[in-house]
Amino acid sequence: MTSKFIVGIKYLFQLGFRPLALYGLYKLGLKTGHYKRVTPSISTSQIPSSHSLFSLPNRDQLEKILGEEGKSNLLNEADEIVAGNIRVFGESTALDFKLNQPLQHWTEYESTPALLSSFLFLHNDIKFLWEPARFGWAFILGRAYHLTQEEKYAETFWKNFESFTESNPVNMGPHWMNGQEVAIRLMAFVWADHVFETASVSSAERRAVLHRSISQHAERIVLTLVYARAQNNNHLITEAAALYTAGLFFKNKTWRELGWHWLNWCFQNQIGDFGEYIQHSANYHRLMLQTALWVNLIKQDVFSAHTSQAIARSAHWLFSLLDNASGRTPNLGANDGALIFPLSATDFRDYRPTVQAASRAFLRTSLPSGVWDEMSLWFGLPANERVINSDAYLTENVRGKNSWAYLRASRFRSRLSHMDQLHLDLWWRGLNIAQDAGTYLYNAESPWDNPLVTTRVHNTVTVDGRDQMTRAGRFLVLDWASAYSKNLIEADDTILGRARGYHRGYHGLKHERTVTVYQNERWVVNDHFFARSRSERVYRLHWLLPDYEWELENRDASQGIGLRIKSPYGWITLSVHSSFIINHSSLSLVRAGELVHGQRDVQPYEGWVSHIYGQKSPALSFVVELSSAYNIEITSEFIFPDSAA
Repeated sequence: MTSKFIVGIKYLFQLGFRPLALYGLYKLGLKTGHYKRVTPSISTSQIPSSHSLFSLPNRDQLEKILGEEGKSNLLNEADEIVAGNIRVFGESTALDFKLNQPLQHWTEYESTPALLSSFLFLHNDIKFLWEPARFGWAFILGRAYHLTQEEKYAETFWKNFESFTESNPVNMGPHWMNGQEVAIRLMAFVWADHVFETASVSSAERRAVLHRSISQHAERIVLTLVYARAQNNNHLITEAAALYTAGLFFKNKTWRELGWHWLNWCFQNQIGDFGEYIQHSANYHRLMLQTALWVNLIKQDVFSAHTSQAIARSAHWLFSLLDNASGRTPNLGANDGALIFPLSATDFRDYRPTVQAASRAFLRTSLPSGVWDEMSLWFGLPANERVINSDAYLTENVRGKNSWAYLRASRFRSRLSHMDQLHLDLWWRGLNIAQDAGTYLYNAESPWDNPLVTTRVHNTVTVDGRDQMTRAGRFLVLDWASAYSKNLIEADDTILGRARGYHRGYHGLKHERTVTVYQNERWVVNDHFFARSRSERVYRLHWLLPDYEWELENRDASQGIGLRIKSPYGWITLSVHSSFIINHSSLSLVRAGELVHGQRDVQPYEGWVSHIYGQKSPALSFVVELSSAYNIEITSEFIFPDSAA
């Protein structure tokens, strides 16, 4: 880690003065006690009158979309919640909001990390504490209630809402310390108020308490919006959406205008020219699009042309990364497990519900229909006549007949998640063959303190053990190395597609990667390094592969190194070779943090993949190291069973 002084100087020049000044203003508000004074633990505000913002979907249509299997899955999960358990990042846990400790004002937890750590003895990660209080489980109950009209689902919501409010009074405890957590909960409350409104257990008294809590949540967000502006990421967009929601719900002009202003600002400034979200993360991109869909459902204002164009670009970007066979996308960037509108019976990793809804809302097209249509129904989005799959949107990727690849090349503006330039994600028949390791945990003790941001765990090449950029903190990366790429048009009719990208993150070196897929489904990846000066360097090529049965191929030196892995559809061969002058080469294979072949210094976080926050699974970390004092080219070749002949 770089010294704090150097980090501060780089932060100032690379991110600009504004976010640093806004963050300083927020810290000043904490230190002087301002936020403690303006967010009292006892609220005397009147309960505002509420107004309906959206209509509920047709039950017959909902049942048809879900089918028997989807309906069964939904009701099973809802019944688990009735029994007192929810699924947090895929794991069942008791739903209990009692913290069993005297609560302090939320500012005390922000100012005193040791005070907060007393709540984190189980996971040492506050996300496990916060996640149940986002009320994502309320969407499961609400969907089950709307489908069946069974009062037990409504009653379970009210009992747990009352438990939360009694155990976590306004502005008291860690559930009130983060504006984004408050915002996500506010939107869930407004949704639940609409869905459970007709239940006999939804008394006027209960709804009045809920409405007061929604108002208190909005009051809390307004006062620290400066922090969200300093972050300039999903914090600001969700907090703006929550304020806009509360403004419409209560006809509060101030909240409505403030939320609408920052929503438009976020969409126009946080979405890039090619549609990628500012945090360079597939999951945060989905969170942003779900927020846009919620706002699109309830809005009573008209998006500007610039806002509409930006949202459409972002929908196109996510559509282009969708794997048709699995519904998944590359696990790019940070993945904190967020799914703020769980309005589908599909798996967390299935992006089709969001892509379908965003396509209908912002692109005037649709995916083929399926169980993933439920989210569209809740967001009031009928099918469009134009139905396509993601093949039509793979304009910036490389596509074979049964396979496709995404070559990571981005020009950063701010808040990048991972140091992953020229990472290659390779998919074949719905299988993620060359994969991104994901995130696993943000806040655990070393070595699991968000280590999967590093270049060495991505499918690219590191030089002399260095990262492409400077990791300046657990969530801060500086010295951004932008990359540039383009698809190439080839006259050779044996080639289906080719793309090339490059970056200069290793000073004095240019790394150029060319990815080619041939008619016979053979993929060739050429990594070429151009050096300004002649000196010996160590090049480390890494591929993260699925945890399949494996075997090494016996080859002579001229044929390079071969590895075979047994997929559900047959053996896949990966070979690596270089025809340039090499002083030394070695091969190693690591699984689940342990060396299974060759020699290398193994980090505990190597040979793992995390598809869901807080969960990790074994993977094969295949590394070839070469040393040379010359310009060097390394060739990787993937051969699938279809192309073996």
